[in-house]
Amino acid sequence: MCSNDFASDLQGLCPERDFKVECGGFSARPVYSLKHVPDTSLLVTSGPPDSSLQVWQVSAEDSDVIQAVGAIAADKATGQPWAKIATISARAPWVLHGSRLNNVQITEVESRKNVYRAGIYTRSDLGVWKLGVWLGLADIREPQSPLGAASIPWAARAGRWCMGAPGSASNCQPVALLSSEGHLVLADLRKPSEALAMARCRVPSPGSHAEFLCVSWAPALQGTLAVSGFDGTVRVYEAQSWDSSGREAEPIFVHRGHTLGGSGDPPLVTTHTWHLQKPRTLLSAASDGSLHVWDWVQPCG
Repeated sequence: MCSNDFASDLQGLCPERDFKVECGGFSARPVYSLKHVPDTSLLVTSGPPDSSLQVWQVSAEDSDVIQAVGAIAADKATGQPWAKIATISARAPWVLHGSRLNNVQITEVESRKNVYRAGIYTRSDLGVWKLGVWLGLADIREPQSPLGAASIPWAARAGRWCMGAPGSASNCQPVALLSSEGHLVLADLRKPSEALAMARCRVPSPGSHAEFLCVSWAPALQGTLAVSGFDGTVRVYEAQSWDSSGREAEPIFVHRGHTLGGSGDPPLVTTHTWHLQKPRTLLSAASDGSLHVWDWVQPCG
């Protein structure tokens, strides 16, 4: 069973009436990163004990099961426990993956063919950065394109950071950056040294699970993003009204389904991603191996 709550109890959300978990499954290994492959019914996940990727099939409408259908082998030279991943819409389904900047690569999901490898050698972590943060930028049209550095000095204000890019190439939204202290910043990659807007989300135990930070834009819902990695929830925010004040932002919806039905300490949400066509449908995974596909109902008014 899954439970979700709007930020305000006045919304009158009824679990049996207003939402449902559409499908799910259990992974034999932890799921620390999760992405949908564009234009397919496939999902790609990663997690310990190595940096290989697992490929999943979301079953037809008459089934509620997500099934494992294959894997993309790990780069044996890395020795890293898991890989960050992103999916790309191209002539064939691609997945970008890597655990450090010196092993970022793009693989064609169906053929398992490597189509790009970053030309950089550094020990910096990928996706979550320490103080003095910088962004690595590359042109993937070049087979061995080097990653260039773009400084973002305002990120030194707190903790470690992760980034979420707009949901599609045609989306004009800025990139969203999330710190382990709960700071949210919107920035333009053409001039990342200047923040466009700032906000702060109320999070438990700031910085305690920095490796699981995740922020993502909704590809089919303008100005909406989701945040996870602090506890067993996924929080959804509307960012259109944010300014440079950095004031606390209230979520419009909180998914609590991963915290119910178990014993002992509640699981931690390790990653989430949005459905590309359904505006309010998300996928999320937790440290107990549970995978959820869920949505919520827009309140009246």
